[in-house]
Amino acid sequence: MQMNINNDTYEVITSQDINNIEQAVDKSALSMPLVAVYCGSRLGNSEVYEQAARELGTALAENGLGLVYGGASIGLMGAVADEVIQNGAQAVGVIPTFMLKHEIAHEQLTRLHLTDTMHTRKTIMAEYADAFITLPGGLGTLEEIMEIATWRQLYQHEKPMIILNINGFYDRMIEHLKHTTEQGFMKQEDLDRLVVCNTIDDAIDLLKTVVKIHDDVDTEKMAGSES
Repeated sequence: MQMNINNDTYEVITSQDINNIEQAVDKSALSMPLVAVYCGSRLGNSEVYEQAARELGTALAENGLGLVYGGASIGLMGAVADEVIQNGAQAVGVIPTFMLKHEIAHEQLTRLHLTDTMHTRKTIMAEYADAFITLPGGLGTLEEIMEIATWRQLYQHEKPMIILNINGFYDRMIEHLKHTTEQGFMKQEDLDRLVVCNTIDDAIDLLKTVVKIHDDVDTEKMAGSES
């Protein structure tokens, strides 16, 4: 299936396509690792959130890292993408076709993918990503980072996951996850894998130690595969 946006034609990636994920996601033309950034399609009620999104986008680009994200030009999503692009790094957007009624696709991306469902979108983003960072956001953002943490718990990936706790936004969620662990519903090791950083500098420093910026990154470390 194809779809036209701004006089450009795009193939729509479907759930059947992700059965052969290597063909759906071609990373050979990309010159840098990509960090998946989960964040809001709104700006929030404080300037600090947009400022953090723009600072993160700039910091990623300045450290040789690109972006994979939800593909929109609005909210924190648009802010982080703008800075990545303006600072010379690559940005890949992934957006379901039905969301084009609600979110305007960014027009300056290195690559834009359209998908049939949210699940397909998240699978494509996870395949592109060499690491995951969560900025403030709403229900969708919470769902995305919790799902990727669940995939890690089930040994479906071994990629770093960072919660960027800007302005103490995730304090209550972090406390709840600690409570969940204390009550025996979550292992401490799974909680520890969700690394909390309070500043962008801390997040970038962590990425430098776990993502080899100048080397190829193995994105297929699945359960049972050779390391």
